[in-house]
Amino acid sequence: MLHFNRCQHLKKVTQKCISSIHVKMDKHAHRFLSRTFALAELRKSWYSTRSLVGDKNIILMGPPGAGKTTVGRIIGQKLGCCVIDVDDDILEKTWNMSVSEKLQDVGNEQFLEEEGKAVLNFSASGSVISLTGSNPMHDASMWHLKKNGIIVYLDVPLVDIIRRLKLMKIDRIVGQNSGTSMKDLLKFRRQYYKKWYDARVVCESGASPEEVADKVLNAIKRYQDVDSETFISTRHVWPKDCEQKVSAKFFSEAVIEGLASDGGLFVPVKGFPKLSCGEWKSLIGATYIERAQILLERCIHPADIPAARLGEMIETAYGENFACSKIAPVRHLSGNQFILELFHGPTGSFKDLSLQLMPHIFAHCIPSSCNYMILVATSGDTGSAVLNGFSRLNKNDKQRIAVVTFFPENGVSDFQKAQIISSQRENGWAVGVESDFDFCQTALKRIFNDSDYTGFLTVEYGTILSSANSINWGRLLPQVVYHASAYLDLVSQGFLSFGSPIDVCVPTGNFGNILAAVYAKMMGIPIRKFICASNQNHVLTDFIKTGHYDLRERKLAQTFSPSIDILKSSNLERHLHLMANKDGQLMTKLFYQLENQHHFQIENVLVEKLQQDFVADWCSEGECLAAINSTYNTLGYILDPHTAVAKVVADRVQDKTCPVIISSTAHYSKFAPAIMQALKIKEINETSSSQLYLLGSYNALPPLHEALLERTKQQEKREYQVCAADVNILKSHVEKLIQNQFI
Repeated sequence: MLHFNRCQHLKKVTQKCISSIHVKMDKHAHRFLSRTFALAELRKSWYSTRSLVGDKNIILMGPPGAGKTTVGRIIGQKLGCCVIDVDDDILEKTWNMSVSEKLQDVGNEQFLEEEGKAVLNFSASGSVISLTGSNPMHDASMWHLKKNGIIVYLDVPLVDIIRRLKLMKIDRIVGQNSGTSMKDLLKFRRQYYKKWYDARVVCESGASPEEVADKVLNAIKRYQDVDSETFISTRHVWPKDCEQKVSAKFFSEAVIEGLASDGGLFVPVKGFPKLSCGEWKSLIGATYIERAQILLERCIHPADIPAARLGEMIETAYGENFACSKIAPVRHLSGNQFILELFHGPTGSFKDLSLQLMPHIFAHCIPSSCNYMILVATSGDTGSAVLNGFSRLNKNDKQRIAVVTFFPENGVSDFQKAQIISSQRENGWAVGVESDFDFCQTALKRIFNDSDYTGFLTVEYGTILSSANSINWGRLLPQVVYHASAYLDLVSQGFLSFGSPIDVCVPTGNFGNILAAVYAKMMGIPIRKFICASNQNHVLTDFIKTGHYDLRERKLAQTFSPSIDILKSSNLERHLHLMANKDGQLMTKLFYQLENQHHFQIENVLVEKLQQDFVADWCSEGECLAAINSTYNTLGYILDPHTAVAKVVADRVQDKTCPVIISSTAHYSKFAPAIMQALKIKEINETSSSQLYLLGSYNALPPLHEALLERTKQQEKREYQVCAADVNILKSHVEKLIQNQFI
């Protein structure tokens, strides 16, 4: 009960802080606000399930042929509890006839209604209940069961279900009319299973009932252990006394806070869950949405986001917003090179893959009693993606969540700048800063760590600050999915067999995109080498080669690939923390040195460890343009400047003994002047739309991005603020926007 009592205390703290705006707030009190009444109430409901069964039922759900009855009996034997089969023990005893006879007697619709009524009149506790395949199609009876049960979905591959039903000589199931195939009906039913389950068990092809039963019990244990999946700061120092309590956060808290109070970044204490070979193989034929849900379910505890709610968010995020139904398709370029197209989202960059989902996650995690202001620093693509993503929240959420994105006034492409400004909505604004991205990013970190300022905003305006940059775990996590999905697509398309290695090449400045690939490997994707591709701002390349991160006498260069014009790579800290066995003291030391002495050197043992997995190189401006030109002339494919940087580096360092997936992080439409220069097109028109139409006339791949083309047609010029490179001025802007939005 300790955890519940802590949450009840935090509830009181939250309510007191919000209502007492005239009371002077303690310097760190605003940190408590993230541990909210909503989270307390959510976790409170889990405490009736502390023993494996107790008075709760374990309810097995899935299609006919999933093995619910057999698995249920095994679990019952293991736990020494009652086993109830809905078909045999409830329906047939209620009706005094077999289920098949009843179905023939009354037809589909009446059968579902009478089946539901029979379940509504039944109650049990501390039992294992095996549902029928059609039970989930009756809402009232499922709510009745869910009140006192944990519903476990046995997710069996469709081909296995059809094979089993043939062996069982079942040629018709509930809901199947003439002209409807068994396969189509089983696919149709999935929507009902997804609606009700608390935990999913992916049943591998060939898995024995005993193995499935063990997985069910493990899923139940995870579901009940609400404190098992926590997060710490990369600068957390582990206590010497094993009995001393570790100040860990839950997923919801990590998302809400964004940056840890000590300046570090949140990382999971246990690392990443690893999928078995069979589980990965079951995802080969799955859609991107299906892959995302299974992977993210493993990484987000259902106490933070219930599986059904997470599924709704994922379907909303990757639904009609993306121009390509595959969301992040892989295209064969030539030889052993493949392009992972991450630009089919509404703003044309890889940031959409996380920022169409992250706002929904954030809105779910925060309490209803507080307003939130999201502060974002952007080197180009993040700004418009954040503004677009948060503008898609429902009306109520937009009234309590607002966004300010700070971008270098002269450090992004003209198209990116226009896109950021035009993406402003009723809950989102753009502010140009007369400096570079590194200043914007550092300034926001200083604002987050200024507890006097953040506390003042909380007390005076009832508003809490958070982030949506990749420093926020909720923003970084969804990026893991597309690296895993790309590998599965290569297997699906027959380019390699599962288990064969690949290399990935990522153009990166802030290290988040390539770090997501590292996490995909930790989950079981066989990535051999991570190729870090830099432009002229090659601090990451130099670091990977030497172990020396040196910003002394290094000036930020403006290049054709502005989104990686970055010198301070935030997410590198997460990877160093991973390599250094979670040595928070070392991270504090290194990044203190970087902040104050502008460089740090890691030990040789860490350099060797880094170089086991990473190779790196950089690309000049001339090489970037040449790569765009040659790729178009030989393959008819137009690379954006960031992807061209990656292609140059991949050509140079990859040994061609295995496939390499090159992350294409943006659509070339966003960089039309650079593309036209690379293709030696001299008739450069003044308007963006005319430039894009001209490029479209080349009939190259990928085709023009329709959402970006529509943006160029917008005649309205939006107003936006520009401010000097001064942290206090940024603070003043934030306060004024909070006053306008929330007061």
